[in-house]
Amino acid sequence: MTPERFHQIVEAYGADPRRWPLHERAAGQAWAQLHRAEADACLAEAAGLDAWLAADHVAPPDAALQQRIISGAPVRRRPAMQRRAWWWSGAAVAGVGLLGGLAGAVAVSFFVLTEAVPPVHESSYLTSSFGGSSADWSSE
Repeated sequence: MTPERFHQIVEAYGADPRRWPLHERAAGQAWAQLHRAEADACLAEAAGLDAWLAADHVAPPDAALQQRIISGAPVRRRPAMQRRAWWWSGAAVAGVGLLGGLAGAVAVSFFVLTEAVPPVHESSYLTSSFGGSSADWSSE
């Protein structure tokens, strides 16, 4: 441990050896025992700064400050128009669903009442892309 390093440690971490880096703590204390006068002067100066820093206390905010902060905070309000827009969009979705159900019911009742059956197309594997069935081509 050099005198410069001891001064650096005390200036950075204070006079209390418990705050010094663990791997340099024993060497610093041993140097302070060997060089008592120089170490005591350095440690006394650091102890004054440590006491001043430890005396710092921040008072909790009083009720008036809390009320000023709360009253100054922005309030998020929804305009009435925005609430109505949500209501109308929900009603529109429900209306479209009801109209779709009604259209399906009318189509089914039409086929049931008229007994008309929609034409059934041939299966896709029996027809070609030219419109005729594959049975027409078997004679050639």
